[in-house]
Amino acid sequence: METITFDQLPQAVSKLQDKLESIEQLLLRQQEQQPSLEELMPITQAAQFLDLAVPTVYSKVCRKEIPVNKRGKRLYFYRSELTEWIKSGRKKTADEIREEAVQQLGISRKGSKTI
Repeated sequence: METITFDQLPQAVSKLQDKLESIEQLLLRQQEQQPSLEELMPITQAAQFLDLAVPTVYSKVCRKEIPVNKRGKRLYFYRSELTEWIKSGRKKTADEIREEAVQQLGISRKGSKTI
């Protein structure tokens, strides 16, 4: 880091301000590109987010398979709820199932029961 003299101070502050504005613009662009997890979406946007057809989303709503908010005749979806719904469908690996079974049975790795 270079030492700034008193005479260079105005230029340094100007340079610092330019960099700060640049960072601010980058953050604003990033915020616009990444919607909030609490974003409320209409059904068309939710279908696009889930990569499903709109009629498929309606079917899942009718069967109460998917979290939904209804206002009048309109359906709305929270991005965070849809993300959690997707995560809840995760299938466990064989190793995870085996480890869970071992824990449930109370069997140690050596094969003897733990008390």
